[in-house]
Amino acid sequence: MSSKLYVGNLSYDTTDQELEQLFGAYGRVQSVQVIIDRATGRSKGFGFVEMGSDQDAKAAIAGMNGKEVAGRRLTVNEARPQQDRGGFGGGGGRRY
Repeated sequence: MSSKLYVGNLSYDTTDQELEQLFGAYGRVQSVQVIIDRATGRSKGFGFVEMGSDQDAKAAIAGMNGKEVAGRRLTVNEARPQQDRGGFGGGGGRRY
């Protein structure tokens, strides 16, 4: 099991520090990142927490998955590797 966790259904006001504090109750937190939308500068409502060990990660999943925080029920599970979206994006093509 990886010690990196996906945390979904976060309140848009949740900060990295708040997430670190919540997960710190289950073990050593190595890193926290709430994902921010580049265009708006607001949270996208999910993030990632890397725990110090697999045991800490399992404890955090057991304790935090389904827990209500700021009026929202969190989804916490093992993070999957990021998929390659490929290419350089769309757009362009030939213009006549």
